[in-house]
Amino acid sequence: MNANTAQRSAEKTLEARLGHTFSDRSLLTRALTHGSATARGDAGTSYQRLEFLGDRVLGLAVATMLHHSFPQAEEGELARRLNQLVRRETCADVARDLEVGEAIVFGDSEAQTGGRKKTAILADVCEAVIAAIYLDAGLAAAQTLIERHWGPRMTNYSGPLRDPKTMLQEWAQGRGKTAPRYTMTDRSGPDHAPRFTVRVDIDDTEPAFGTGGSKRLAEQRAAEAALVREGLWTETEPT
Repeated sequence: MNANTAQRSAEKTLEARLGHTFSDRSLLTRALTHGSATARGDAGTSYQRLEFLGDRVLGLAVATMLHHSFPQAEEGELARRLNQLVRRETCADVARDLEVGEAIVFGDSEAQTGGRKKTAILADVCEAVIAAIYLDAGLAAAQTLIERHWGPRMTNYSGPLRDPKTMLQEWAQGRGKTAPRYTMTDRSGPDHAPRFTVRVDIDDTEPAFGTGGSKRLAEQRAAEAALVREGLWTETEPT
């Protein structure tokens, strides 16, 4: 079986798991193509543009579900629930459930470094697949997929409804300390898969560190590390 035949087979298998057969298969192919497998700088043939769109489609669909499912919730609670459901780790978990990693097309270097299992890549491709379904069949089709895979996560979530940065700021202020200060201490990895390390400093405490695929995520991880140290956070996050 040559590479093209194997990829077509992987895409058909994924379509079955998605519950959607594409009218325009090229959309799915693009959603599954990592930047390392394209000509340098050719964003139109990788999943990057679709990821951008899929992020917005996911946000709209999840916000709609939350609006209908929690009619008594205030805006702040809805926003915190939304953040938990659209965060990178949740998208990567859905991608793992769908075994999306098996169908991603990589260049040789990324394939050899375990790209199929990386949280950041799985999350990005998950959002790109959502966009591909949206462009292929409309919002209702994308919403169906999202309700199927994000709906149970919405109803079963039992973790904190405050994000770690907010919790850490409230903890610091409650003890008369200045607001936490976040500093990026390192950036590594290629442009299409960067890794950021951030340090958070609070008066009279040891700094805490966090690493993630974006500065925002690294800051959240640093805040989590500080909260875990203080006994205020027990949730373990995927790497």
